[in-house]
Amino acid sequence: MSKLICDSNCELWFTQAEEWGLDFIRMPYTYGGEVYAYDFGKNTDFKKFYTAVRGGEIPKTMALNPEEYKEILAPSFEKGEDVLYVSFSHKMSGTFSSLDAAVKELKETYPERKCNVFDTKAISVGSALQVEHAVRLKKAGKSDEEILADLEGFRDKTVVYFMVDDLMHLKRGGRLSAGAAVAGTMLGLKPVLTFDEEGGLAVVEKVMGRKKGLTKLAEKVAQGLKDLTYPVYVLDADCPADGDALAETIRAAFPSAEVRRQPVGPVIGSHCGPGTVAVGFVSDRRPIPLA
Repeated sequence: MSKLICDSNCELWFTQAEEWGLDFIRMPYTYGGEVYAYDFGKNTDFKKFYTAVRGGEIPKTMALNPEEYKEILAPSFEKGEDVLYVSFSHKMSGTFSSLDAAVKELKETYPERKCNVFDTKAISVGSALQVEHAVRLKKAGKSDEEILADLEGFRDKTVVYFMVDDLMHLKRGGRLSAGAAVAGTMLGLKPVLTFDEEGGLAVVEKVMGRKKGLTKLAEKVAQGLKDLTYPVYVLDADCPADGDALAETIRAAFPSAEVRRQPVGPVIGSHCGPGTVAVGFVSDRRPIPLA
């Protein structure tokens, strides 16, 4: 037997996790002197968080330590269950070294148990789509080995495009160089971003101004959406009117598509900042970044 888990950086919504009976690792963040753990929005005060950030608060995210990972994994190992963990991009965090340390220590007590970790090489809904695919395969009776092999191909079909409103948030989080952030801000650039094959951030297009950036996101969906058996995600970070408008554009172009609207969670929002808009869907291949 095995247990499928994910983490809250995949940004599913809590009702989906509950419907699927899916356990997840709650990733931590801090602001206002308090530590929180993102719970897929169940008890999250999004307005409070983004109001604080717009007011100058600089939130921070944290890696889990080995002891915390042991507390998460040990109950399954004690029951004789292996763990299949579909995770956010390993390139985005150092937390996975702590996970490796925890698994190594636990295997001294439970040598027969396994923790298979699949790197989605994405974050947010790019990971969510892969988690949903794993859930479907699990319910169909597939083994962990079969799920892992299938995910290898499916990963390359999951696509995320997003646009941030303030490049300095990416700079503060170490996701963008200071020079690129300052230059882009001065020029009014709104780069359309995605995840490359290694799971890092990459630019696919550069546009001038927010309105053109939102139009470009809609164009990317129109050009790339290939599989309507999976949802199209539209997320916003405290800019719901822009997210709603983008969702309606997609629904008009693809009437049979399931378009899921959600807020960007505080962990991801700590790095991208208010005003971010993102789309995620299944295509035939990942985007090709600019050289």
